[in-house]
Amino acid sequence: MFKRTIVAVAGALALAACGNTSTTVTPATPASSPAASAASFNDADVMFAQMMIPHHRQAVRMADLAATRAADPEIKELAGRIKAAQDPEITTLTGWLTAWGEPVEAPMHHGMPGMLSDDDMARLGAAQGAAFDRLFAEQMIAHHEGAIEMAETERSDGRDPAAKALAKEIAEAQKAEVAQLRKILERI
Repeated sequence: MFKRTIVAVAGALALAACGNTSTTVTPATPASSPAASAASFNDADVMFAQMMIPHHRQAVRMADLAATRAADPEIKELAGRIKAAQDPEITTLTGWLTAWGEPVEAPMHHGMPGMLSDDDMARLGAAQGAAFDRLFAEQMIAHHEGAIEMAETERSDGRDPAAKALAKEIAEAQKAEVAQLRKILERI
């Protein structure tokens, strides 16, 4: 009986809301208004976020492999930093796309700069020790160079200030990591 009463009251309220002819408009806050959000981003911002998510996911998978396969302590340490930086960036990028009303997954990822093929990932996953270290460094350099390219495109073509700021951070961090990886390659 109690459930029927609640359902009846809820239904009556819903019908009453549909019949409301009041002209009072409650302004939306800028953060939640689709129109305000739409003005803060463009297609370049969307593409940056949609492409960087799978790119970062692959880098995190590569870093996860280093935890058990790398022999060089500097490779392990760098891989840990990569994972620690990119996991939260994936969350941020996903949040932006959701707030912008855009799909998280881009329609196509073919030709994304720096992405490793399935064969490349399989070779990395099969390598151990010093062979893993060399392959990880070489592949992560190429991977990072692709991310830097995408970040620089966002910096020049994007509109959203937060996305452009993240792109700057990504480019700077990954340029430093590429330099570190090149030094590791000289040493190992």
